Amino acid sequence: MTATPSTAADRERDRAVAERRAYETVVERLSKASVDKHWEPYVDIPWDDPDFLVRQDDPRWELPGVDRLGGHAWYRAQPPEVRARIGLWRVATAMKIGLQFENLLKRGLLNYAYRLPNGSPEFRYVYHETIEEGHHGMMFQEFVNRTRLPIRGMPGPLSLISQITPWIPLISTELFFVFVLGGEDPIDHVQRKALREGQIKHPLEETIMRIHIAEEARHISFARHYLRRRVPRLPRPHRFLLGLVSPVVLGVMARIMLAPPGSMIRAFRIPDDVVREVYTDNPHMAQEIRDSVARTRELCAELGMMNRVQRRVWQAMGIDDGHARKAAA
Repeated sequence: MTATPSTAADRERDRAVAERRAYETVVERLSKASVDKHWEPYVDIPWDDPDFLVRQDDPRWELPGVDRLGGHAWYRAQPPEVRARIGLWRVATAMKIGLQFENLLKRGLLNYAYRLPNGSPEFRYVYHETIEEGHHGMMFQEFVNRTRLPIRGMPGPLSLISQITPWIPLISTELFFVFVLGGEDPIDHVQRKALREGQIKHPLEETIMRIHIAEEARHISFARHYLRRRVPRLPRPHRFLLGLVSPVVLGVMARIMLAPPGSMIRAFRIPDDVVREVYTDNPHMAQEIRDSVARTRELCAELGMMNRVQRRVWQAMGIDDGHARKAAA
């Protein structure tokens, strides 16, 4: 028998089915990876190993010379024990902010999962990710506790405002997963760079960092695949609005993750001119912030969320670059 000629609608339906199957295959693979390779913070980290103990005067916490503050004359002039405490303070603050961000993320993921239908492959993966983020929070807090430093994490007003984050999935799951990438991509960028350049000297910090990078790779992958599937299907006005809001979220999140802790600046009385020279007015720091969101910026361009109007917001937030302009042209 002669096959019935396919219509444009048939071809479109077949393509949609194939795309859905490919997406579900990725989600199922990520779920399986969470079972095959995962870590337990109180099993896989030798907290009480003598070499893993956290001492505030341990010279392994000193910032390396390639670090913008670590290479500054003011920092090099401090006594060794002060240099060590500053380095430890900065690491602990990054972990405290990380666990606070992941607390918001877990609550948002559960709000997203609450409405998923039976049989949804996303449901299982989201619970795997929530469990992994719970483990990250425990290992980060355990590290902070062992420093015995008065680490606060996010500033109070920002912490209060951020409580709206878990409710974003009830309004826009696409915006929520942009927020996810806004928190995860910058810290992933910094951690990978630190390991690659051999900046990490303390084995406890290195162990925590390697666990975090390995599991966050799955979380970042899911968010990117989710956005690739969902954003092209949004009505054009919604996609335009998402393209306007995304650089604001990404710019704010990158600065939260990479900015020097205000509590550290006050505790060690770091002079204002040093802060400006190292962080605020430093073009290398500005480039680091742009680099930290490069992958998400490229994704937004790929998804058609970077026209001329939207690109102005990227520029205003200081996270645009030539590659983004070229992609949007």
